[in-house]
Amino acid sequence: MFRFAHSEYLWGLLIWVLLLVIFLLRNRWNKKTVQELSSSKFRELIIPRYSVSARWGKFVVLSLAWFFLVIGLANPQIGSKLMEVKREGIDLIIAVDVSNSMQAEDIQPNRLERTKRGIEKLIDQLKGDRIGMVVFAGKAFVQLPLTTDYAAAKLFTSHLGTELINEQGTAIGAALELSMESFDSESETSKAIIVVTDGENHEDNAIEIAQEAVNQGIKIYTIGMGSAEGAPIPIYSSGRQIGYKKDRDGTTVVTRLNEKMLTELAEIGNGIFIRANSGNAGLKKILDSIEGMNKKEIESKIFSEYEDRYQYFISIALLLLIMEILLPEKRSKLRDRIKLFEKQ
Repeated sequence: MFRFAHSEYLWGLLIWVLLLVIFLLRNRWNKKTVQELSSSKFRELIIPRYSVSARWGKFVVLSLAWFFLVIGLANPQIGSKLMEVKREGIDLIIAVDVSNSMQAEDIQPNRLERTKRGIEKLIDQLKGDRIGMVVFAGKAFVQLPLTTDYAAAKLFTSHLGTELINEQGTAIGAALELSMESFDSESETSKAIIVVTDGENHEDNAIEIAQEAVNQGIKIYTIGMGSAEGAPIPIYSSGRQIGYKKDRDGTTVVTRLNEKMLTELAEIGNGIFIRANSGNAGLKKILDSIEGMNKKEIESKIFSEYEDRYQYFISIALLLLIMEILLPEKRSKLRDRIKLFEKQ
């Protein structure tokens, strides 16, 4: 595996273009000046042994020196060892509700944004655990397969939005079923699912599927996003709020937290239910509970060591700079003495 430790220095290669322009302009000016000396004998007296090729040679050597110097400063590195890193942790799937009701603002700034912030904080607390993500509304799909790449997990979290699924609803059962399928059934690693939702418009068989998950040794935690009082569902167009969702009678729809169902789901799943608020998404308590689960060994392969190669490029650059200094700008006297093609 190859990489540059300081890739920002590679912009220095653009300076070569500036050097080329300066050299060509200077060469053009020199050529014009020399041509003004009409007599070749007079030219030889003023600028003896003038050589265009010698100047080009020095420029080429100087350009190569600059190239190797920039590459050296960028510090090329080669992954020298592929190590098998053993980690202890659990497999964790977060099932996130992305239905339109998650845009309600009874939790500031809104339910979904608060969910995203909470998940990011949870990711920061993970140590060796594998995390995956399932999103759901009227249906469910895998947003992120199980991984120990926490940077990728944060990236996928930041892209959560209600536009991911057009079909509206709260298919918690489908989300649980897909989360169960996302686990490695042959792995002995402890497994847990965190369902983050307001639980509204729940119509599928989530309770039955939760029981199946428990039979497979999977714990289920639930986080309720919203309040008992509820809030209207904003409607947006081109990024601007244009009103609130209304029913067929023209009455503003109010979305409320289905705390009873989420509490039952957590009890069946041998987990806990947390109702989120504006200041805390409730993930801390769940994380403490997860920390108490039996952690198994998880293996992953990564490039763990890199060896620097900058010294080779810096050495070549220094040699070329010395060569450039030693190269003459004029024809050598020896060349002038050897006149093989001069008529006797």
